Amino acid sequence: MTDPFKADPAFEAGSTVVCDWPLCQVRLQDDARFPWLILIPRRAGLSELEDLTAADRATLMEEVVRAGELVRMLGEAAGRPVEKLNVGALGNVTAQLHVHVVGRRPDDGLWPDPVWGRGSALPWGAGALQAAVSRLRQEARRSSAG
Repeated sequence: MTDPFKADPAFEAGSTVVCDWPLCQVRLQDDARFPWLILIPRRAGLSELEDLTAADRATLMEEVVRAGELVRMLGEAAGRPVEKLNVGALGNVTAQLHVHVVGRRPDDGLWPDPVWGRGSALPWGAGALQAAVSRLRQEARRSSAG
């Protein structure tokens, strides 16, 4: 069976694929202001959580928790430990079902406001982006092996 999943072009423009988990494609948002992952369930035609089966909703929740661990690791690696995880499935701009997992700190510049639609993204830069993606892939493999 061919998987008809394709990420919306908006994700292609603003994030980089890290890996695929059992349900979701994991992407790193290209905004160095925050450690920020996006989980996109690899199912065609989804726009709401209710579009997932009960089993897929449970898997999504486990993957959100796992993504939070990676976001915390990314913050630590940057010397900016995450104090609060923001998790959201907004979909107002990009309707395809996706979940943001964003690491926040009281000194992050937008605290306590939400990150969505606030300020301009600060791109990672090619070298830093590739280093972050490599580290995330390594950690994702390690966590799935244990």
